[in-house]
Amino acid sequence: MKLLRNISSTSYVILVALYINIVANATMYSNLFQWLQDRNIALSYGISLFFFQLFLLTLLLSILTMHGLYKYVLSLFLLISAFSAYFIDVYGVVIDHNMLINALETNTKEARGLLSWEMFLYLINVFVAPTLFLFLTKSKKQTYFKRLKSHIFLGVSSFTLVTIIALSLSSFYASFFREHKELRVHSNPLSSVYATYKLIKKNYFEVLPPYKEIGMDVNIQETDDDPKELAIMVVGETARLDRFSLNGYDKLTNPLLSKQKNLVSFTNISSCGTSTAISVPCMFSIDGKENFSANKASNKDNVLDILWRAGVEVLWRDNNSSSKGVANWVQYEDFRTPGVNPVCDVECRDIGMLDGLDYYIKQRPNKDILIILHQMGSHGPDYFKRYPEEFKKFEPICETNQLNSCSQEEINNVYDNTILYTDYFLNSVIDFLKKYDAEYETSMMYISDHGESLGEANIYLHGLPYSLAPDTQTKVPGIVWFGSGHDDISIEKFQENRNKELNHDHVFHSLLGFYETQTELYQKDKDIFQIGLIDK
Repeated sequence: MKLLRNISSTSYVILVALYINIVANATMYSNLFQWLQDRNIALSYGISLFFFQLFLLTLLLSILTMHGLYKYVLSLFLLISAFSAYFIDVYGVVIDHNMLINALETNTKEARGLLSWEMFLYLINVFVAPTLFLFLTKSKKQTYFKRLKSHIFLGVSSFTLVTIIALSLSSFYASFFREHKELRVHSNPLSSVYATYKLIKKNYFEVLPPYKEIGMDVNIQETDDDPKELAIMVVGETARLDRFSLNGYDKLTNPLLSKQKNLVSFTNISSCGTSTAISVPCMFSIDGKENFSANKASNKDNVLDILWRAGVEVLWRDNNSSSKGVANWVQYEDFRTPGVNPVCDVECRDIGMLDGLDYYIKQRPNKDILIILHQMGSHGPDYFKRYPEEFKKFEPICETNQLNSCSQEEINNVYDNTILYTDYFLNSVIDFLKKYDAEYETSMMYISDHGESLGEANIYLHGLPYSLAPDTQTKVPGIVWFGSGHDDISIEKFQENRNKELNHDHVFHSLLGFYETQTELYQKDKDIFQIGLIDK
């Protein structure tokens, strides 16, 4: 027992690093040894990676604990490791800086949907138990300089061992770190710590230029006799391309939309990101996927700002977390509470966003109008809460947020029911617009922000780094519907081109083109409406 009353700070560092490496990295080592086996690579390489990570974590902790509050730092790392291990092990997610952005923008309601007894057990085992050990055991008394000296020695020793391992197996490590990101991104908590560093650097140390207004030359060339445009754009949430029966899915998830005329469902659309926090601002930005930065996008006009400047009345209604900064300068309405949304039971429903739109339109006669409706859609993991009881068509269903405890059939069914409700919602949007066919050129556009993994390869939800994400997270549904007033549109031409390769980059230019704006920013080849125009 004397040992438990005389533990040095460096001993705590080694013990915590070893504990995290063993207890909180199950997924990484499981994937690693499966990878070694599949490629017939010697087990010794996997063992070397275990020690490589151990010494690297020890190096980091030795640097961050050179003071009297070292136990609090170690407990913080244990807490980070507990949460990371839970989401990595249970949902197969990767904790990178985009995932952290998504987490920071998660509201209280969404966070509650992730709580579970399994998370509680991870916190007990990975955080609470070792933290109690840290604070209930008596540490060795050390002067500041003695602690500093011992931590420097531990750090130098750890760095030396990391270097020896890397150099002695240089050919293996050069290939591993360059080509196998899917394995190393599960390193816990190193991946989370690195992601946090990138996020802090970008948010607090990146110097942004002054706010940039773009499209200052925009105008709409039309006469008083020209019909005005009335469009509703629905921004979907977590909808998969392959779960729409309009696109060939064997379950009838689109019974209502399949009966609508003048409707086209596109089959080859890629998202800008794998999370709402990236994809939503990206699809309205001029920068496109390759050049997109959430920070820079928030400091520059988007297509809604340009349309508003041109004279289009723009309204954003949100039943999700927020507009992610897209609607900062246009009219915004939050429909997540019963005080605003008239259709709420266990949660407020997307259909409630149609309430009051007749009044909004009538208050703006002779105006072009664009209404954005941001869905709750198929947001997981509480899929069973995403639709009213009458839409529970496909059974049995998964009625828990612990998706790994449900069968694949139950997960598929409950998710498909969310698509069935989206079908009802989109159909209702179309029926709403039909009332205005005589007064406006009416249209509906729908596109999801990203897809979703439903247990394929033991991966759930979304948010994987784009380079690692499967098609289930990056291929999204997109639909357009046109009212009877569009005499320049050929549905047949759209149908002929419905398999054309498209992506979120097309949204910016398609909206500019739809409202017949003139600006040097507009790129005709990225306007999806061009593929359905009748040649004149």
